[in-house]
Amino acid sequence: MSQAKKLKTYTMTEKVGRYPSETATWYLVEIPKKIGQEIYTNFGQFHKGFGSLPVLATIGATAWRTSIFRSKRTNTYMFFLKVAIRKKENIEAGDKITFSIKIDC
Repeated sequence: MSQAKKLKTYTMTEKVGRYPSETATWYLVEIPKKIGQEIYTNFGQFHKGFGSLPVLATIGATAWRTSIFRSKRTNTYMFFLKVAIRKKENIEAGDKITFSIKIDC
C-alpha cells in the first residue's frame, strides 16, 4: 500500500447518536456512506475482527487511537465515542460534531 493512501485523513461533521445494546448504550457517529465506501474500497482488505479498521481520531483538541466498525445493517462504518472523550469535548447525543479519522493500518 502506498504511504499516501495510508496517511489519508477524512474530516466530516455528523450527528452523535446512540446504539442501544443489552448491557450499555453506546454513543456513535455514522460515517457518511460515500466516505465509508471509499474507506472500504481502499482499506477493506485490512479489516480486523468485527470488520474493524484502526484509526487515529481527532475531535477538537483530543486525538487518540481507536477503531471504526463496518455495519452490515447500514453498509457503512460506525465510529464509537468513549465516555472520556465525550466528557473532555463536552459531547452529548444529538450534537453535531466535526471529527477527523486517519486510517492507521
